[in-house]
Amino acid sequence: MKLLVLDGNSILNRAFYGIKLLTTKDGRYTNAIFGFLSMYLALRDQARPDGIAVAFDVKAPTFRHEMYSGYKSQRKGMPPELAEQLPVLKELLTAMGLRVLECPGWEADDILGTLAYSCADDDCILATGDRDALQLVSDRVQVWLTKTRETMRYTPAVLQEEYGLTPAQLIDLKALMGDSSDNIPGVPGVGQKTAQTLLTQFGTLENLYANLDDASIKVGLRAKLDSGRDSAFMSRELGTIAKNAPIPCDLASYVPQPPDAAKVTRMMAELEMFRLLERLNLPPAGAAGAPPELSQRNFTEQHDLPALLARLGERVHLTAQFSGDLLEGLTIAEAEQDSLVLCGTGGFFGFAKTLLESPQPIYCDNSKALCRWALQNGVAARNIVFDAALAAYLLNPAGSGYDAARLLQEYACVDFTALCAKLENLLREQGQWALYTEVELPLACVLAQMELHGFAVDAARIAAYGDELGERLDELTREIIELAGGEFNLNSPKQLGEVLFERLGLKPPKKTKTGYSTSAEVLEELRSHHPIIGLILDYRVLQKLKSTYCDGLQKVIDADGRVRSTLNQTETRTGRISSSEPNLQNIPIRRAEGRQLRQCFVAAPGHKLVMADYSQIELRVMAAMAQETTMIAAFAAGEDIHTATASQVFGLPPFMVLPEMRSRAKAVNFGIVYGIGPFSLAKDIGVSMKEAKEYIDGYFAHYPKVQAFRQRLIDQATERGYAESLFGRRRALPELANSQRQLREFGQRVAVNMPVQGTAADIIKMAMVRVAQRLERENLQARLILQVHDELILEAPAAEAEQAAIVLREEMQNAAQLAVPMLVDVKIAETWEK
Repeated sequence: MKLLVLDGNSILNRAFYGIKLLTTKDGRYTNAIFGFLSMYLALRDQARPDGIAVAFDVKAPTFRHEMYSGYKSQRKGMPPELAEQLPVLKELLTAMGLRVLECPGWEADDILGTLAYSCADDDCILATGDRDALQLVSDRVQVWLTKTRETMRYTPAVLQEEYGLTPAQLIDLKALMGDSSDNIPGVPGVGQKTAQTLLTQFGTLENLYANLDDASIKVGLRAKLDSGRDSAFMSRELGTIAKNAPIPCDLASYVPQPPDAAKVTRMMAELEMFRLLERLNLPPAGAAGAPPELSQRNFTEQHDLPALLARLGERVHLTAQFSGDLLEGLTIAEAEQDSLVLCGTGGFFGFAKTLLESPQPIYCDNSKALCRWALQNGVAARNIVFDAALAAYLLNPAGSGYDAARLLQEYACVDFTALCAKLENLLREQGQWALYTEVELPLACVLAQMELHGFAVDAARIAAYGDELGERLDELTREIIELAGGEFNLNSPKQLGEVLFERLGLKPPKKTKTGYSTSAEVLEELRSHHPIIGLILDYRVLQKLKSTYCDGLQKVIDADGRVRSTLNQTETRTGRISSSEPNLQNIPIRRAEGRQLRQCFVAAPGHKLVMADYSQIELRVMAAMAQETTMIAAFAAGEDIHTATASQVFGLPPFMVLPEMRSRAKAVNFGIVYGIGPFSLAKDIGVSMKEAKEYIDGYFAHYPKVQAFRQRLIDQATERGYAESLFGRRRALPELANSQRQLREFGQRVAVNMPVQGTAADIIKMAMVRVAQRLERENLQARLILQVHDELILEAPAAEAEQAAIVLREEMQNAAQLAVPMLVDVKIAETWEK
């Protein structure tokens, strides 16, 4: 028999501190549970045990505390974010059919020791993050030391190679050197290296003290050992893992029991750990557990379809199965039994077209995909009134997925109809119904149209530009290698670190566990220290432009000469739309090389690109939300806000503001939106922290309502547990109640910037919906083709370009009514680079 024993507290602690804090949408912490279960599943799969036990400490004194009152006395209490996860994990492990062991008066280590001792004729694996357990290694017992990225397997041979000692000698090692983490004193003044040397020579603690007058022991060390004799033997008792804890020693009792599938499924769904749930491979939960799988019927005859349509009544609830753009099937929710209509069914297209064009309101799980399919196939899908994925995203923008099966588990609903009703009620309760129905839902079909339309590119120009970048990269490579004094792989962080910090002797600002950091942040700090740094930074920018965009784009140009990006509506926590495959929002435009790449994106023959972007939308939103009259007045007068701010902060008339002053005022303006502090501002603009603090203090002195607004946002978010945009978009912020200062400060920064960023995201989305609807109303052929942060791009027939520009400007300016004007810059051009 093979037994796997997990040191519960040790692994849970490693998980908690090794994984960033994760929470459910209602604010419960889950990172330790997630990490523990991930490690457990990995250990289980590697070990393939017959029996499994999980040992936990009990919060009560043990026999070691009675022996020595200082034992573990310096240990801090468990953080509340971890403490709340411990009972949940124990309950979950028990529901999974695993044996959870706790023994008052004994430690988890003693449970490991007792079970290891019981495996005289069996194999035992002790999984822990604590090296104390290495003393238990034997021919039948391995200790698997869990680390962040790997698991070290210890056998007697491995121990001998690493320590030069036997497992039993490790106890004497701790007796001599002590253990600060457990407050075991050892012999004062004796460290690990000395203790190992002594044990290598004398074998055991008893033999060492029996030969204390040996001439090889230096006088000073002999004195330390002599005075620390009692401490050494007490420390050995404290550090010896017991093997007689009162627990069942019949290994057969640790064979996992059948799991309570219903309870495990419910708990994992509440914890929002759906991928881990899949890895558990639980048997069906049954009627009393989580929602059972949908009961499905295949319709194979065309005459069945009208009968199904007739039964659906006033509302249609359906989930759609897609493979890429191919609609493979529709699952229709019915009162008694759901119906699956497959693509291969006779008359499927006619059925789907009739369904989507019928007057019944449709509640679905992926409106964008359905709209794409409808647009591709000439179907007028105008009756989609609810999208469960979009609803769930608004309710929990930090979710890891929004497919219907997951949502049924997460919201404990027995069917899709109930799920939609529950999501709708929650949206109404949270005041998000208008944001959902007027913005997110209609936007999905706008995005579908944009994805299908795509953006025309000049393939030949992209190829030529890629060749040009390749030549420049070759030149940079030669210059860098010459300055480095020899060949090395520029794309290897390890080799680059060795060149910079060993060969060239630069002082590294930071060093990671895996070696020298050569991140962009580190290199920027070193830019002025050596000419090679600027060349390396240039190389990285051009390398990304060439590989990601020039080379990458050529692979995704469709036969019609257009590139089609996926526009993601449910990914960001602030509500912004993201772009992928390819990402067209991330082309670096601060450099001429990035702007040159934009010249490769063109209008189709006979068309023009109409491009518009909001001017300083986040600053305008902040001024309006803060009701900062001085800033509002500057925007209303059409002043340059950065010059106006510099004028206020530096106490100068606008005409005396120097470019450097304006630049610093600009950094403060935008930094305030992101909750910047003096340290970060000083780093951004290259001034001392004292100067940066003076800039911020001066800013708040002239814009006092902004400072009050920031504090109001923090207070509100702390009280409510979430930050909120002007239009009701929410982001949960459990970090504000965290016991760790750094996390609380992160939460405060998000509490300040999310309402502003979220409101700006809402406005651009409103504008997209308004623009698309007006173009349709006025029968214009112009179409939205891309959104990049605060910019919208239309492609219009050349004859319509001027009219399209008017539509774009008016709808963007009027998307929201704020206390400041929404200034929009509009241009008409042949290429994206205006």
